[in-house]
Amino acid sequence: MIAHLINTDLYGRNVIRLYLEYRKRNFDFLKNATSLFLENIDRVLIVSCFPIPPMQIPETDGPPGALALYRTVEKLGGKAEILTCKKIQEALKDFKIDFAHASLVENYSLLVSVETPGRAKDGKYYSMSALEIEVPPFDELFLKARELGIPTIGIGDGGNEIGMGNIWDLVCKHIKFGEKIGSVVEVDALILSAVSNWGAYGLIAQVSVELGENMIKDWIEEEEKVLKALVSSGVIDGITKRPELSVDGIPLEVHKSFLTMLNSIVENKIG
Repeated sequence: MIAHLINTDLYGRNVIRLYLEYRKRNFDFLKNATSLFLENIDRVLIVSCFPIPPMQIPETDGPPGALALYRTVEKLGGKAEILTCKKIQEALKDFKIDFAHASLVENYSLLVSVETPGRAKDGKYYSMSALEIEVPPFDELFLKARELGIPTIGIGDGGNEIGMGNIWDLVCKHIKFGEKIGSVVEVDALILSAVSNWGAYGLIAQVSVELGENMIKDWIEEEEKVLKALVSSGVIDGITKRPELSVDGIPLEVHKSFLTMLNSIVENKIG
């Protein structure tokens, strides 16, 4: 049910077709990612930043989910750091986050990407509209981690993010410009969602179910605080390309309703 909910394709980007084929191929993708997460939370690096061309301003999808996962790792007794671009770091400076800088992959037990560009087959990075993105090569950390056997999780919603290399063929089949924009960067566990923040929240919800403790309930109000901080710093909605209280063209109130429903699912399962 959680996997279905996080893939609710409100704006019809064809993610639902991608999800249905991915679910046939990897039915327990969310549970598998949850197991990997819980087994490796000692030292977690969470990466998130997706610049939107042509302005190359980062979007509101990704950082809220990254922060929610950061808090979850803390609650579980692990240590986390967030690696992001300067604008996001400045926007979230008051949220008591340990930000990573010159990160050595060897220092971490797990890497998690939430809405971060992954290189396409030509080595470049692209938006959903096939415009080139200017972004630090954060995906190199995931490529290195894979070489070293350090577990990796990717969370994405459109085909051009770190981790979507796991289903590159499906991205080419179902997503517009898929062959050009599709990321070839693979991860150990891919969480597909209609909004990448929702994928992060879905992971937390599944963790809650597995442990019998609701860790998503407090995020309903926190979502608004984080989004307001991002927008106040000029971070934009990736669809509307404006600094407003929305993510992927979906208003804040809808995201809060989504979290309310997700919370209800968790409460019902652990009740």
